[in-house]
Amino acid sequence: MAEDRTAELEAMLEKQRSAFTASRPEQLSARKDRIERAMALLKDHGEELCRAMNVDFGNRSPMQSMITDIAGTVNFGKYCLKNMDKWSRPEKRKVTFPLGLLGAKAEVRYEPKGVIGILAPWNFPVNLSFNPLMQAFAAGNRAMIKPSEFTERTSDLMAELVAKYFDPSECVVVTGGPEVAHAFSSLPFDHLVFTGSTATGRKVMEAAAKNLVPVTLELGGKSPVFLGRSADIAKAGERIALGKMMNAGQICLAPDYMYVPEDMEEGAVAAVQLGVHNMYPKLRDNEDYASIVSDRHFERLQGLVADAKDKGAEVIEVNPGDEDFSATNIRKMPLTILRNVTDDMAAMQEEIFGPVLPVKTYKQVTEAIDYVNEHDRPLGLYYFGEDAGEREQVLTRTISGGVTVNDVIFHVSMDDLPFGGVGPSGIGSYHGVEGFREFSHARSVYTQPKIDIAKLGGFKPPYGAATEKAVKTMMK
Repeated sequence: MAEDRTAELEAMLEKQRSAFTASRPEQLSARKDRIERAMALLKDHGEELCRAMNVDFGNRSPMQSMITDIAGTVNFGKYCLKNMDKWSRPEKRKVTFPLGLLGAKAEVRYEPKGVIGILAPWNFPVNLSFNPLMQAFAAGNRAMIKPSEFTERTSDLMAELVAKYFDPSECVVVTGGPEVAHAFSSLPFDHLVFTGSTATGRKVMEAAAKNLVPVTLELGGKSPVFLGRSADIAKAGERIALGKMMNAGQICLAPDYMYVPEDMEEGAVAAVQLGVHNMYPKLRDNEDYASIVSDRHFERLQGLVADAKDKGAEVIEVNPGDEDFSATNIRKMPLTILRNVTDDMAAMQEEIFGPVLPVKTYKQVTEAIDYVNEHDRPLGLYYFGEDAGEREQVLTRTISGGVTVNDVIFHVSMDDLPFGGVGPSGIGSYHGVEGFREFSHARSVYTQPKIDIAKLGGFKPPYGAATEKAVKTMMK
């Protein structure tokens, strides 16, 4: 069975690559048409896709899905359409003096790579499939998408819709479990995009390396929140609560732990609690608050809390409606704040990916900076405060994929900013011109003038005085 699927995937890839090669050079209008069809698919079937995501999660706000997965992705398509003419123009480059005076020319052409593989996760299944697709199309590529088996209905619906809007030689969706994902990541794509955990990212990169396939890995890690002494605590608390509870914290950029001044801990925790109360007066039957995607993920999160409690953490369950969650199987989990955490707790070792928020304290902000620098570089970093000097101290002394100041997560929603990690939180990026270039081959083109440059410069044997002169000039 596995061999049959591998053969099927290889045939799909060969069909797309043959069509790509035959169409070269392809007009920009063809690329724009594909982006417009992808946008039309989302506009025409957005509500249907949101319903599918709601069923897959057990509960996920259709309005949240419309914002994050449908409207935001359509908007990104518009951004690509607006900028791709500029992105795709050849860039003139300087030539070595005095070749330019003699008529030599140099340029870089951003050309499509071929077929892009997109391995998408379950947490934002439409957004994280179609966002990279938009830029893959903008750069002139074909694409194969493998969405997650955890959001099975959404994946099946995407496969059905893509087949209606695209020829298989342009774009295709492949469904299936882990064995299909492994076969997919082992294909000789021209580029492979993976969004998911760091552990799985290592396996994807290993599989891709066998075919020397370049990869973009959008991973995760423990994204810290720095609360400065100059922060507006009430505003920060609500924004942290929003970022931690959107999609029930199942976001690669969700704030993973909060670092606060020692004497401000009580106020900071209270501000987060107040933020939850203001946005979610109840949780269990509130469709605005998402369920955890599966029993396995839910049990893992419960295990993180139990482990922290056993090792001495204070557990604060933020349950505004004082609801009983024990007698249900809806996988709703209140925001759970952990105080007095230590590094031997699993919640401080693993990316949490759910509504659990550890809190650490510092006397001086340098302690928090040193802590972040002693651990893997995170995907996101967040600073709250009005002290410009302290903000720059945090930003210049740490390294992260991206930063949002005085909020969390928002930098990913800026279409013109590159989105990506660094080290264990990712490789490469998309969004912005950087995404277009990620999915393009930067092809150098040098045009030699009619004059015999090698002879004139002394680079052609037999070497002599002209050669010595040229060497001395270059070494000055």
